[in-house]
Amino acid sequence: MSLRVAVQMDPIETVKIGGDSSFAMMLKAQARGHQLWHYLSTDLSYREGRVLARARPLTVQAVAGDHYRFTGDAVTLDLGADTDVVLMRQDPPFDMAYITATHLLELVQGETLVVNDPASVRNAPEKLFVLGFGDLMPPTLITRTLDEAMAFRATHGEIVVKPLYGNAGSAVFHISKADANLPALVELFGEVWREPFMVQKFLPDVSLGDKRIVLIDGVATGAINRLPKTGEIRSNLAAGGSAHATELTPRERHICDRLGPELSKRGLVFVGIDVIGGYLTEINVTSPTGIVAIDRFNGTDTPALIWDAIEARLRK
Repeated sequence: MSLRVAVQMDPIETVKIGGDSSFAMMLKAQARGHQLWHYLSTDLSYREGRVLARARPLTVQAVAGDHYRFTGDAVTLDLGADTDVVLMRQDPPFDMAYITATHLLELVQGETLVVNDPASVRNAPEKLFVLGFGDLMPPTLITRTLDEAMAFRATHGEIVVKPLYGNAGSAVFHISKADANLPALVELFGEVWREPFMVQKFLPDVSLGDKRIVLIDGVATGAINRLPKTGEIRSNLAAGGSAHATELTPRERHICDRLGPELSKRGLVFVGIDVIGGYLTEINVTSPTGIVAIDRFNGTDTPALIWDAIEARLRK
């Protein structure tokens, strides 16, 4: 099966190929004989009932500093008629531009396969979708008010405060029970973001790692344990965390079994979940990462599993 694959992502020249999941997926697609096009979300247009993208054909190779070649001039692709698969892989922020892109791509579903399903991505922001599985989470508060945050801290002691639509560990704060900065932090969040923020009970087990588990079409296929650097609580690799080999515990397998059918039903083919101390903290569906490190530790081929799932959906 040779497919025409359009990849909506960030600028290809900025990709750090040593750990980039999108690039690993592109390499595997090319190895399977699929044709690749690259475009930015800003290259999307709608005209007279059709969704278009100004895209460039390219080839990729695992050579740092020389990892791509555009093989032709930019062309206007009709994403419904000219492609078989669209990979929606641009990084957050999950803002109105991101949401607009999901609305446009939703219009081509049925003609071409968009991965992950754009309507499901729009309806499943990481820190809100997870609320549907509250019994698997640590105690959690979503609010904009200081009184609620203060009461939550009085009940649970140490807390973590973070923006609802942040990513890569940005603006995550650990607040102790006696920390006098909570009122100022709530004030700051209210000035920077219009949305509520998230408050969770601090999990001391974060020092033992924040496990990233990848699910492909609802099936857990691998994991890494991300350890925070000294003096940090954030274990995100983008925030300086380090990746380590790991195995899934029975509790983590239970979490995956609970989530899997819902993810598959929603067309969320490639998902990364975060688990700390046996508690589910996030479900990442916009542009999940981690598969390069997982494969390095486990000797697996997660991009192949992703393309197996995509090709199986196309055959259906």
